Amino acid sequence: MPQLLVRDIEPLVVKKLRRRAADLGVSVEEAHRRLLRVALNGDNPSANFDFNRHLLSIPKDGDDIEFPRSRDLARDIDL
Repeated sequence: MPQLLVRDIEPLVVKKLRRRAADLGVSVEEAHRRLLRVALNGDNPSANFDFNRHLLSIPKDGDDIEFPRSRDLARDIDL
């Protein structure tokens, strides 16, 4: 995959990028990729997907959630 090296960035810009990455719970490199995607491709939902937020949305122990069981019969297995 191609790489991009950016030099001579103002310290304030780097500080803001680090803060943004920390707020999103991602690396500075990932925050930079997301900024570039949005700037160049528009607001793409898949580019803004936050895996940590998705994991936190999964119900925890004690939450009432039912997972339906398959009523299919087991298949034959040849050993």
